[in-house]
Amino acid sequence: MLATFLIGLREGLEAALVVGILVAYLRRLDRRDALPRLWAGVGLAVALALVIGAVLTFGAYELTFTAQELIGGGLSLLAVAMVTWMIFWMQRAGRTMKATLEGGVDRALTAGGIWALVAIGFVSVAREGIETTLLLWSMVQSFGDAPSALLGALLGLTAAVLLGWLIARGALRLDLRRFFAWTGGFLVIVAAGVLAYAVMDLQEAGALPGPFTAAAPLDPATGAVLVGAAALPFGWAFDVSAAIAPGSPLAAILQATVGFMPAMTWLQVIVWALYLAVVGTLYVRGIRGQRPRAPRDAAVAAASSPLPQQGAA
Repeated sequence: MLATFLIGLREGLEAALVVGILVAYLRRLDRRDALPRLWAGVGLAVALALVIGAVLTFGAYELTFTAQELIGGGLSLLAVAMVTWMIFWMQRAGRTMKATLEGGVDRALTAGGIWALVAIGFVSVAREGIETTLLLWSMVQSFGDAPSALLGALLGLTAAVLLGWLIARGALRLDLRRFFAWTGGFLVIVAAGVLAYAVMDLQEAGALPGPFTAAAPLDPATGAVLVGAAALPFGWAFDVSAAIAPGSPLAAILQATVGFMPAMTWLQVIVWALYLAVVGTLYVRGIRGQRPRAPRDAAVAAASSPLPQQGAA
């Protein structure tokens, strides 16, 4: 519940802030008549996310096990790709997002068509909605505890709407840069876990080599799939199911936070570690690059800059 709560809170607050910027700008332009069109676009985006979630949830029951695993693994990969792109997009575009959104509203109002502003509201929220739906669906599939996961997401989205409303009203001040920095780091870790689960799905479906395929290294005495260093690269990296039961609360917490499962294949561990190493390093570098320059550094830079020429204005 905690993991899905934080995801719902971050993604919901991002969408709420976008909508808040659009609504505030229309009010500042004294174009309250255009608000219904904006809200229509937002409503369509929310409806699309719900429809996608329903199709993924109920459509899977009509598929074979192999098809479920293939689709589940593929959608989990798509969710990881979308989350990764969104994390770095926020790092780059966060400072100019307000100006970009207001420019889009200006163009929509100039065009004058009813669908232009509907499209602004739809596009602004649909991206976060689809991303959140795919990520939550992937996590629910991996946890196997849909009620708790969905309740956590619902509570997170509710809290996000409330926080967004308070921020728009000026009743709450929140360091959004720090909030998105910490939650973005959490999403990197969650995405690594979802990626590892996607690999497991694809291995179970036979799309990737692993313990469930003919590529599995076997113990010549017992015929069981090997575990440990001898199982590289397509066997089990470890299996601590005897100490941590797969369905226990501890296993659920570890999987939700760091992507740990009681039994993981070598391919899962390698992909998980590579994702964290590459994406985590790039993310931390991006955060450090956003830090404001210290006053001393600014003074040194100003002192070392060339002096203006005589007579310059």
